[in-house]
Parts: sequence; structure tokens; C-alpha cells
Amino acid sequence: MNVLAIDTSNYVMGVAVIRDGAVAGEYVTNIKKNHSIRLMPAIDQVMKETGMKPDDLDRIAVAHGPGSYTGVRIGLTTAKTMAWSLGIPVVGVSSLEAVARQGAFFQGYVCPFFDARRGLVYTGLYRSDMTLEKGETNVLMEDWLHQLKELDEPVLFLSQDIAVHEEKIVEILGDQAILPKAPYHYARPVFIASVAEEKEPGPLHDLIPNYLRIPEAEAKWLEQQEKK
Repeated sequence: MNVLAIDTSNYVMGVAVIRDGAVAGEYVTNIKKNHSIRLMPAIDQVMKETGMKPDDLDRIAVAHGPGSYTGVRIGLTTAKTMAWSLGIPVVGVSSLEAVARQGAFFQGYVCPFFDARRGLVYTGLYRSDMTLEKGETNVLMEDWLHQLKELDEPVLFLSQDIAVHEEKIVEILGDQAILPKAPYHYARPVFIASVAEEKEPGPLHDLIPNYLRIPEAEAKWLEQQEKK
């Protein structure tokens, strides 16, 4: 199976191609530049360098959130448009699971998270086989850490935003918290492609963003409507 994977759901942008079960190419950046401008050139570059043509693809995989509202929409729109034009399935993969798979060989709990500002995070708790122990949620990090402390087992933390919450993690969990080196904290699109190989695709138009919470502008609009 040939799979193109796309991830623009957060600060890190990634594109990968799996060809016949092998990793053919992967492109990942962690720089402050607009995903909407850089995504298609990145896809074109990876496809060309791996000798792949659009018609060679069997399916497309995309990180569908949680994360940046704009970033999630960019990735989903691109993936769904390509899949529709090529007549192939598209598979949505959790952005948190994509990060969690960096810790698949850790013998304990794996906790991926993204900073959601104001002390909040998008997070979930995975076992080493990548099944969810605690469902993905948008929660105050301090409250979440106290929940994890009650497990009384090692927890591997993975996040591109680890520096934002590292002090609080260590303060509450101490030696229970495992904090690996930098390379393990960034999602790799090849894991998204790998998940998509095994996951059954659904109808194209049923694939929607997994924001975990509604955008602030929408929340304010709903609040105004309720007051009226």
C-alpha cells in the first residue's frame, strides 16, 4: 500500500510517503512559517524525490487534531481535496496519537500533550500498545497531573511544548515523570501513515476536525446568542 501522510495540526509540519510498507520519504520542519504556503511545495518535493506520482497513491492520511484550529483545517482541506480528486480514501489520525507513538516501546503510560494556553492542554493517556487509558481531553494541566499522580506508575511525557509545562510536571510527579530528549517530542508523519495503513477509512465528508473544544470566536458568538 502507498500512503501519503500530512500533518499541519501544530507548529511542526510534516509530510511522509510509505511505499509498499516501507518508509520512502519524510519531511519535517519546526520553524515559524505559514503551513498554508509551504505544505503543497513540501508534498511535491517528497513525492518527486521518492519517485511517486499522485496516481500511485492508495490512500491519504492526515492529522485531524487537536491542535491549531487553522493548522488542522489546512491539513484536512488539503488531504480531502487530494483524496476526492484522486478517488482514493482519506484516513484521519489523532494528532495526539501521532506523538504518543514516539513512546510505543516505553513500558508504562504515555502522555502526549499540546499547550492550549491559559494553563490548559490537549492531552490523553495511552498504554504502550497505543490504546487509550484516559480519553483525549482539553483540561487544566495541573488538574491532569494530579490525576496521573494517582496512578502511581511511570508516565512518559511527549510534547513539542514540553518546556512550557516541564517545571509543573516535575513539581507534581517527581520521579514518576519521564522526560526524554528533544527528538522524541515531535510528531513524525510516518507514524500517521503507518496508522492509516491499518485503519479502516470512512466516508470522505464524515472526516471533520477534532478540536476538543470550540474556537474562542465561536464560543463568544454562542454566548452572545444566549444573552439575546
